[in-house]
Amino acid sequence: MYVEVENGVPIYVHDINPGTGSGTIVFIHGWPLNHKMFEYQFNVLPQHGFRCIGIDLRGFGQSGKPWGSYAYDRLADDLFAVLQALQLENVILLGFSVGGAVSIRYMARYNGRHVAKLVLVDAASPSLSRQADSPYGTPIEQVNAMLGQLYVNRPRFLHDLSLMFFNRNLGPDMLDWFVSLSLEAAPYATIKILEELGKENVTKDLSTIKVPTAVFHGIHDQVIPFKSGGLTQQQIAGSTLYPLNNSGHGSPIEQADEFNHALIQFLSQS
Repeated sequence: MYVEVENGVPIYVHDINPGTGSGTIVFIHGWPLNHKMFEYQFNVLPQHGFRCIGIDLRGFGQSGKPWGSYAYDRLADDLFAVLQALQLENVILLGFSVGGAVSIRYMARYNGRHVAKLVLVDAASPSLSRQADSPYGTPIEQVNAMLGQLYVNRPRFLHDLSLMFFNRNLGPDMLDWFVSLSLEAAPYATIKILEELGKENVTKDLSTIKVPTAVFHGIHDQVIPFKSGGLTQQQIAGSTLYPLNNSGHGSPIEQADEFNHALIQFLSQS
């Protein structure tokens, strides 16, 4: 289904198991992917009674691909519009990578409306780039180099990114799948999101989060270092850090069984 969040901008929503059950999980994907990255959750969690709603961010997957803003505030506003349109309450909001950063911004911008629990997975938090209050990030020179590669050879860049996304060799088929999902995005959306990643910082948003929060992070993450996950957890009162010992940045894929098990345990807690 689609939700029009502003004139001419439809956001794609994939709704699995919409009946009543254990609760509703809203999934926000990472850059440069789309909701299909969560297939190893969508195959399992509905078996445990969860309704799973995957959203494609604007510019990605099957959503509209406008030229305009891709700022975190704009993406958080899109999320709010979807939750409002679907009349969802007390959801579990699960954000991966930049989807985690957007989820954090949403919690601050909308005071956590509609959300009962928050799950951050390899979140781009406090920032992707190295900043004073986020010292473990990527040097801005490296971010700029990545942008340069996107302008001249996006397929090659995505192939190289796939090699650092996972901690283990999952084989060429998995890497090809990663690249194919990434190529569904508008090239300018891929660039604009990376530009936002390079300059955004959600440090001030973290202290506003008041719902139970789980921070899952791969120990071997080369994109958002594990230390950044620890820093995020320290700044969200009452949150819990779940290290994923065999994962890089792609923990919902490469350590899916352990991730799903720990996620279900967290969600079953009162």
